[in-house]
Amino acid sequence: MTDLFVLGHGFERLGEPGGLLTGLGRLTGLYGALALVVQLVLVARLPWLETRLGMDRLTAWHRWTGFWVLWLVLAHLVFVTLGYAAQDGSRLLDELDTLVFDTEDVGLATIAAVLLVVVGVSSARGARRRLRYESWHAVHLLVYLTVVLGFFHQVSVGEDFTGSPVGRLYWWTLYGCALGAVAATRIGLPVLRNLRHRLRVVSVVRESPDVVTIWIGGRHLHRLPARAGQFFLWRFGHRWWEAHPFSLSAMPDGRLLRITVKALGDGSAWLQYVGPGTRVFAEGPYGAFTGARATRRAVLLVAGGVGVTPIRALLEEFAHVHADIVVVYRASRPEDVVLAGELRAIARWCHARLHFVVGPRGTPGLPGLSALVPDASRRDVYVCGPPGMTEAVRQTLRRLGVPDDQVHTERFAFAA
Repeated sequence: MTDLFVLGHGFERLGEPGGLLTGLGRLTGLYGALALVVQLVLVARLPWLETRLGMDRLTAWHRWTGFWVLWLVLAHLVFVTLGYAAQDGSRLLDELDTLVFDTEDVGLATIAAVLLVVVGVSSARGARRRLRYESWHAVHLLVYLTVVLGFFHQVSVGEDFTGSPVGRLYWWTLYGCALGAVAATRIGLPVLRNLRHRLRVVSVVRESPDVVTIWIGGRHLHRLPARAGQFFLWRFGHRWWEAHPFSLSAMPDGRLLRITVKALGDGSAWLQYVGPGTRVFAEGPYGAFTGARATRRAVLLVAGGVGVTPIRALLEEFAHVHADIVVVYRASRPEDVVLAGELRAIARWCHARLHFVVGPRGTPGLPGLSALVPDASRRDVYVCGPPGMTEAVRQTLRRLGVPDDQVHTERFAFAA
């Protein structure tokens, strides 16, 4: 980025009135644009990247990169306004008014900055807890509009475009590759797969008053590269605009896919009443929470609440390869235990040890884990549950001497 700044004659103007501030504004704008492109690559969910790094790590990078984008863009706005105000000898608010309303395409950049603030605020932990997933997802689609508006701003007034052929080639290539990756993996591939498989709801089984299992069929499902532990973004029937991230709750068998859904919000509550024959559009599979990450025959599967769904699928897959399996299932109340009968049946078949830990949350995590699984340090550990529980279990495992590279986690949001 600094090289592009030099090619755009940035250093030549540092001695002018307001030159240092304007230069800082250009640099923060360049780095903000780069961070925004990185954001695009992270949300593209490139299969080769996701399988190597895992969804949790990519999500964490996406979150922190997003905040860097926001602060760099805001810094760009502040420094450029201060620099031009010093250069023109005008008041700050007058200069801001001139930039936003009288300068070509700066108004578009201002709209992009406002949209970034909206997305950033919705990503704060407090706001995220209060928003439905569907609402949060819709707000985050604004990022794509932000990219387009920001690119138009760079093309029209960015000196690294207008004054440097190398800069133009660099940014066109960068944006083109990033947007191409998004188009291919988030639009092209899902459309092709859904045209091939023609997914529909086959049957709906009620597991409890607020939990249903949905069986989904289609054509040539043996060609779908899905594994136990992975998730899809599911869209059902006439509410196709709502994307629901649910993990598979059974190992794919090439004939049917299965998810188990608890009514945790408006969207998942509606799915309690979806009927057989409903068309399904699925985007995925996503996630590296699979048996492919195991490095040893002995495994420990830890579930919290409805986070049991990918754990149940993994139990089935590990059972087929005759792994040494221990399952620990944490729930607050007996009625919160989901798929208990299936877990017991699979455990009996493969001689797995199955522990239900039921009681008020109180102490987060599983303080009695060392007694339940004294040999945890020799096992690969898979953990899926609410974020607080997942982090507490990870800390407990560290105290038990389990290396971090043996611990694989999945976020609760993809299980419920």
